[in-house]
Amino acid sequence: MLYNWLQNIEFARLWVLWGLLLIPLLIFFRTRMRKKKAAMLVTSSHAFTTKTGKNFFFNLPFLFRLITIACVITALAQPRLKHVQNRNKGEGIDIILCLDVSGSMLSSDFAPNRLEVAKQMAIDFVKSRPVDQIGLVIFSGEPYTQFPLSTDHQTLITHLKGLRSGMLDDGTVIGEGLATATDRLSRSKSKSKVIILLTDGKEEAPETRLIDPYAALEIAKSKGVKVYTIGMGGKIGYILTETGRQQVSGDQFLDEPLLRRIADQTGGKYFRATDQQGLEEIYQRIDQLEKTQVEVIEKVRYDELFMWFILAALFFLLLEILLRYTTFRTFP
Repeated sequence: MLYNWLQNIEFARLWVLWGLLLIPLLIFFRTRMRKKKAAMLVTSSHAFTTKTGKNFFFNLPFLFRLITIACVITALAQPRLKHVQNRNKGEGIDIILCLDVSGSMLSSDFAPNRLEVAKQMAIDFVKSRPVDQIGLVIFSGEPYTQFPLSTDHQTLITHLKGLRSGMLDDGTVIGEGLATATDRLSRSKSKSKVIILLTDGKEEAPETRLIDPYAALEIAKSKGVKVYTIGMGGKIGYILTETGRQQVSGDQFLDEPLLRRIADQTGGKYFRATDQQGLEEIYQRIDQLEKTQVEVIEKVRYDELFMWFILAALFFLLLEILLRYTTFRTFP
């Protein structure tokens, strides 16, 4: 904390600090003068070599004078504490993160599992978009708006960290997830509206489903929403059969034609993430494709500190005067 405080101290007249070189010069000349006086007072008497408390503190007035001079020079250099306030300004993009939290997202082909990796990549993406309004919709067997559009990214990150499978009924309602995310953008006044839809499965809707994926696609198109779709899952998957666990192609768990169609018809892109590095690169590509115009406005404020050095100089000057004309008025 002290280190950070010292880092923010500036001097308006830095060149004045060269005056501090007077301090070692004054010490040098005083030392020479005392040696000359000592040479002139050589005597066989021991009276002048007796050590007393007064002798020990004999240099205090001189020390206080040096401190006074140092404080005055520092005050003349005009020290000040710098406060920098940065504000991001720009035309942002409204983005909804639409994440699948179904039970299959706990698969361990991504370490520790798909959901944890998806959460971390989403958090990194949010941190890279300082001026955008970003919201969060999750879906499994039903959709849910976890966090509305907002620039409060810290709270959004807290919600992302708290996601877990089992928060909603199990299943995969891609259509209703997309429709809910589109609805969250329906009142947006931003020129650019984007949904990033991530899933690792196919549409597995209950009988209570209201909107199928193709109807949700038409809604997104009518609202001018661009959808980037991400199919998440390794190249190898496993299913449970009567004979045990059977290895299958990971593509069998994804409806890639649907995800590709949603992306193509809304002006977005479809990506396939087969590992953590791949997913990270996908978010970076989306970040590059959807750039915002960001202007950083910097405001600098200074707190002047010279008065504290003036007060310190007066304090040590009074101490020197007090000692010189009281305790050290006569030679011991």
